[in-house]
Amino acid sequence: MPNFIKPRWALPERAATPESIFLARRSLIKSAGLGVIGAALAAPAAHAGLLDNLFGANTPPTDTEPDPTTDLYPVQRNEAYTGGRPLTDEGLATTYNNFYEFGSHKRIYDGAQKLPLRPWTVILDGMVEEEQTVDIDTLIRQMPLEERIYRHRCVEAWSMVVPWSGFAMAELVKLARPKAGAKYVLMQTFENPQVASGQRQSWYPWPYTEGVTIEEATNPLAFMVTGVYGKPVPKQNGAPLRLALPWKYGFKSIKSLVRFTFTDQRPVSFWEKLAANEYGFWANVNPEVPHPRWSQATEMPLGSEERIPTQLFNGYADEVAGLYKGLEGERLYT
Repeated sequence: MPNFIKPRWALPERAATPESIFLARRSLIKSAGLGVIGAALAAPAAHAGLLDNLFGANTPPTDTEPDPTTDLYPVQRNEAYTGGRPLTDEGLATTYNNFYEFGSHKRIYDGAQKLPLRPWTVILDGMVEEEQTVDIDTLIRQMPLEERIYRHRCVEAWSMVVPWSGFAMAELVKLARPKAGAKYVLMQTFENPQVASGQRQSWYPWPYTEGVTIEEATNPLAFMVTGVYGKPVPKQNGAPLRLALPWKYGFKSIKSLVRFTFTDQRPVSFWEKLAANEYGFWANVNPEVPHPRWSQATEMPLGSEERIPTQLFNGYADEVAGLYKGLEGERLYT
């Protein structure tokens, strides 16, 4: 396990709520009280599905497709990354999801079960020493897996704290061997409209794409996710491989990845193509810069009726602020 200096935002493991403690239905109903209703009224787009999810069933269907990497989990926790807040209940984190490939509502976990995960390959191409197509199980088994607890802040103003399993994105960059001129990583998710009904909607620029700079990709916080809550990551959370960038809004953490293209041209991401005035390339969390349709000053943790202040870079400023020096003219936080 890497020998990191414990960040100043880290709390001891005892501060995290154990996975085994689940919210009772009465607690969920209470969570959907005036606090959530008020937030939904203040930002209707941000909470359009929250009440439905809290009042409805929040136990995802059992995945009948066996995962060949199940034997690898749980993996050892890296205590340098402890989230700083109690863990979100697993039932909420795995049923309140954005995954536009399967629809724009929050309860897409049922539809996402249609996604076949094997065979699955990952392409590393573009400005690299040699293009590669890697089998997902080979990739996962050759990487140094660990668990990290990260805060996750959605641009819709809800948040969660999740124990991701996976490996540093820097390890993937090392495997790809980018050429000296590569400045960005363009990432793409799968495209299969036969099983992903959302991809039949022609007004979206499928496949879902995202991009980061090489410096962002190799920052120690950038994390490739293969598991969650001590198990392989479920389909609705981005199986078999997704990205976690805890200092950016959640739409940057692209799911179900199939391609990493190294390039010297800055990528135009999925949401930037749709609404560049609302969703820019950088998407760094900033409570002082509102979304055009709602404030970003506070957030609603899943399972809570209390709004809490949002922190610059989602509380990870000490680790990432240096990436953006000299970029004052950029729209860093949208």
